[in-house]
Amino acid sequence: MATADEHAGAIRADIGAAEMAFRRSDWEHPAGRSRAEQAADHVARLAAAVPPGTRLGTKEDVRARCGVSVGTFNEALRLLQTRQVITVRPGPGGGLFVTSRAATARLGKSLLELDDGEAAVADAIRIRNTLDPLLIEDALWHASPADLAVLRDCLEPMAAAVASGDPAAFVHANWQLHAQIAAISPSQLLRTLYSSLLEMIERHTLSVLPAEGTSLPGYIEERYQLHADLVAALERRDAVETRRLIATHNTQG
Repeated sequence: MATADEHAGAIRADIGAAEMAFRRSDWEHPAGRSRAEQAADHVARLAAAVPPGTRLGTKEDVRARCGVSVGTFNEALRLLQTRQVITVRPGPGGGLFVTSRAATARLGKSLLELDDGEAAVADAIRIRNTLDPLLIEDALWHASPADLAVLRDCLEPMAAAVASGDPAAFVHANWQLHAQIAAISPSQLLRTLYSSLLEMIERHTLSVLPAEGTSLPGYIEERYQLHADLVAALERRDAVETRRLIATHNTQG
């Protein structure tokens, strides 16, 4: 069995090989990329070459590899931590450590298993929830009979996912319903922004997991009913009820 020194040597060799393979032209991007972003890309490449939990070195060690100033490297660290690439641990034995390749973000009572874009997706979910009332207000006053028929059709795959107990299918069908609600808005800016947020969330979601202590089948059935009630309220042009339902939607997740 390999000793601790041999294991550390192997890690240093892996990092060294990654640095050798990482040509200067690979991380000196065209104009528009700051030195901090270039340094963050460099460290991200090193992190990708070793297992999660690996210690890349002290802050000073890694800064020296990047060849940037302390201020620039601190900015790069903020970028890397936001992107969930590295974790900084203080004290003896501390330094820069590679974070897990997958993470989870809470969406109401359900959990989305995400890739390394977790921080960006959490922001996208928060902004999406903020935009929901605006889109519901637009749908309330601008939805045509044909638009409402499309929304009713979107409820069918959600109901099927509830019946089969498939939370992943339910979440994707749910997003499709929201995309169709967004498409009703007369505001091109609002439609484009919302659809981009949904695309980001869907692109980085790996799977849907049950939250601890939660019955996910029961939860998606409850969520289906809320969305069915929302569509029905839109059909009735019931402003009070639609606003109440979307507030409940974003409070419960």
